[in-house]
Parts: sequence; C-alpha cells; structure tokens
Amino acid sequence: MRIVKAEESLKIIARGADEVLVESELLKKLETGKPLRIKAGFDPTAPDLHLGHTVLINKLRQFQDLGHHILFLIGDFTGLIGDPTGKNATRPPLTKKEVEDNAITYTSQVFKILDKSKTEVVFNSSWLSKLGADGMLKLAATHTVARMLERDDFSKRYKSQQPIAIHEFMYPLLQGFDSVELNADIEIGGTDQKFNLLMGRELQKYYGKPQQCIVTLPLLEGLDGVQKMSKSLNNYIGINELPETMFSKILSISDELMWRYIELLSLRSLDDINKWKTRVEQGENPKNIKVEFAKEIVSRFHTEIKATNAEKDFQNRAVGGIPEDLEEYKVDVGSDGLGVANLLKSINFVTSTSEAMRLIKAGGVKIDGEKVSDTKQTVAQNEQFVIQVGKRKFGKIVT
Repeated sequence: MRIVKAEESLKIIARGADEVLVESELLKKLETGKPLRIKAGFDPTAPDLHLGHTVLINKLRQFQDLGHHILFLIGDFTGLIGDPTGKNATRPPLTKKEVEDNAITYTSQVFKILDKSKTEVVFNSSWLSKLGADGMLKLAATHTVARMLERDDFSKRYKSQQPIAIHEFMYPLLQGFDSVELNADIEIGGTDQKFNLLMGRELQKYYGKPQQCIVTLPLLEGLDGVQKMSKSLNNYIGINELPETMFSKILSISDELMWRYIELLSLRSLDDINKWKTRVEQGENPKNIKVEFAKEIVSRFHTEIKATNAEKDFQNRAVGGIPEDLEEYKVDVGSDGLGVANLLKSINFVTSTSEAMRLIKAGGVKIDGEKVSDTKQTVAQNEQFVIQVGKRKFGKIVT
C-alpha cells in the first residue's frame, strides 16, 4: 500500500466534505501514522440503500484505502427510536423484526463499495441494550433540555408547538454514546447530523476519552432536485436497482443537477471532472457527459458489460425501439377478453385502473408501438404483443 503523508491524506478526506472539525486535531491524528477508527452509523429504517447513502460510504472507502479501520455501525437499537433529524413530527417506531430484516440487506449491499475484509460491522444494540434504566438515566443527566433545544429541528418544532416526545431527546445521546463505546477517532455523517456528531465529542470528553474529529458531507438531492434523496419521496436511485433503471434515472436528471451528482458521487479525478466541464462550456451536449457518468455508476454497482447494455437499451427506447430480453407476462384474460387498464394493473405496471385510464388518455400506453386511445380497449385470448407504459416500462404479454 502506498504511504500517504498526513497533509495529502487530509486533502483526500476533505474532498467533497462540507466541514472537517477540528482540522488541526485531525492532522495530528493522521501524523501519528496509526490506523484511525472511522465510525459511520446507519439506522436500518428502510430495506434498500440508495445513491444518497453512498456519498458517505464512498468517503468510508477513501478512509479504508488510506489504511484506516472502518466501523460500519448499524443502529439496530437507535433504529427502534427513529432519528428525529430533519423531522417536523415524531417518527413512528419500527418493529424489531423490521429493523433486523433491513439490517441484513444493508450488510449485503454495503460491500458493493467497501472491502469486506477490512470492515468491522457493529450493532449498537450490543451495548445500548445493556445500559438499562440506570444507565439511561445517567446518560440523560449529562445534558439539559436547553442544550437539546439548541438543535435546529427541535427548536423549530418547539416554537411551532409541534410535539416532541421525550425519547427523541435520547437519540443524540445514544448516538454520541456509540462513539464512546467504539473509541471512535473520526465520525462522518451528513450535514444534518452535525448536532449528533458533536454530541459524540462531548460525551467522549465527559467520559475521559480522546475526542473524535468530525467530517460532515453534503446531502444529495433526489431526482426532483429539491428534496433530499429518499425512498419515501420516490426521488431515489437504489443501488440494487436494475442497470437499465439506474441508467435511465441518471439520464433523467437536469443538466444543472448533473454536476451536483458528479461532484458527490463520481470517483473520477478532479482533472477528469474539470475536462467534462470544459467540454460542456465549449458547446458539447451535457447529455454526453451524463452518459459517461451513468456508465461509471452502473459499472460500480453491476458490471461494465451491463452498463454498456444499459446504454444501448436507453438509446433504443429514446428512438422508440423495444429493448431486448423483455420480461414475459402470462395473463389469463378469460373468454370475454380483458380491458387494457385492468391488464396493466394485473402485471403491476400501475397501482390502479384509474391510473391506467389517465395514462391511456394522455397517450402514455402503447401496444406494439401503437398508442392505445380507447380506455375501453380489450385484449383477447391467444394474443402476443409488447405493451409499453411511458418511456421505461415494457413487457411481453402472452394471453
């Protein structure tokens, strides 16, 4: 492994980061030459990781490549509370079974980026569940309500008379206690986590341990370019999605948002990214850059071959072509036939027949390339055809 000087390591760590706190302390830690303990926590509140999560995971990989020890913390205990960060209402708690199931999928997905042999996966229930009532009370006694209300989201909810449950005050304390237990040298998280990350520093000091440094990373906007990427908002790109889906979603982002995605997600050198910007400034279509970037992302989570095939599939769809290897649906239409709207619902291309009706009226449904214009159109037995909804959904129907 190449020996990297402390100053050079700091530059690599700071790339793409919003803040490094405290930079002088971090430089001293790096100058020791010892592998540092890098902590990042994820509450498994949803089963799938998306590209927004990978901003942080990519940074973990950089630390890993620099020779440091990665602590991938799964908050199976804190996940039962639900992180109140950025929320204007108390989050509904998850069941233990939901958290456990989601945690399993997290560990399988994260190693698409991290080196499994160099990653320590830890679960905070290992120590938090042992605190008991006595330990919880002692932890709660380390901070005041006034200190908690300094946190922006708590303050806003309090001023607007939105309820704040007592257990939500415990969340930053428990996250901070994780750093105490793990002897973290550095903790990384999104900019919205700054209060919680600083809590780790405070509690380490309270318990007489060296204080962790903090690296905060920007939050990635979703496909809408407004809200933070989130599965619940349906503006996400999942790392387990099909190559074709990932590719087409990336191509759907605006030319302006493209640079934000490249800045936070691309592993290309800064020189390469600057060359991309120069090409666009000189008049090249930004779509060409988007294609190169999409292939990079799809290759990372699948393979280069699948990325190339996804590009071909996208080009076919763009010119009205039909992609290869269509999924086949065997549909029982009955002796009287089946309405196209009901057909779409039966193969889960829409969530309701009313949605299908709206799509048909808008010209968004085709059979063998021809628009379906009649909402009452039916299909009969012993037919085979390709049905298309919008630009992305295709299926081969056999009745």
